[in-house]
Amino acid sequence: MQPQVIIADDHPLFRTALKQAIVECIDDAQILEAECFEEVLEAVEANPSLEIVFLDLHMPGNNGFTGLMQLQNHYPDLVVIMVSSDDNVETMQKAISFGAAAFIPKSADLSTIASAIEVVLDGEVWLPEHVDQALTDDTQTKANQHLAKQLAQLTPQQYVVLTQIADGRLNKQIAYDLDIKETTVKKHVSAILLKLEVNNRTLAGLAYQQLMLAAPENRSD
Repeated sequence: MQPQVIIADDHPLFRTALKQAIVECIDDAQILEAECFEEVLEAVEANPSLEIVFLDLHMPGNNGFTGLMQLQNHYPDLVVIMVSSDDNVETMQKAISFGAAAFIPKSADLSTIASAIEVVLDGEVWLPEHVDQALTDDTQTKANQHLAKQLAQLTPQQYVVLTQIADGRLNKQIAYDLDIKETTVKKHVSAILLKLEVNNRTLAGLAYQQLMLAAPENRSD
């Protein structure tokens, strides 16, 4: 069976560059493409054998690490590699602490991208050399890792309910959107609060919002 990879990025030129690097590293790879996060979810659902997702940090439908976390929650066997021109050290470290297998800056040349892919295929985590050495077990990193573990405990529907809570939706609105009973929503909310170790919906929403990043000005990623 051909290895399946999806490149999720809204810029065709970068998708082309990534495809060249993937072809060098993965023999007979079947490469899919997506321009928004909704297309990613559709592709993953339609192709259960998908193995690796290259996910743009700020593509339409994905704000920061929300897409990464949703993929890990819904499809825990997928390997997710974050890509972006928003490549400050803190953001790259955050990606790894939230569970990404690598963070590839869009400024990387083809050989660097290829070596990153090879490291990930070997089951290791990859970051640019100057960042790799900076990874530490500091308080924020541990907090991010703890949040990632908590979010991983949510069922897929609880995760979706949490995203709606973070958007400020009321229980009755969530019930309508998801076509479920309001009592079911209340049960989900109670389970979410328990798993996130918070006392109210506001704190649950704030926990989810920690995954978000402000898009860089004059974005070119």
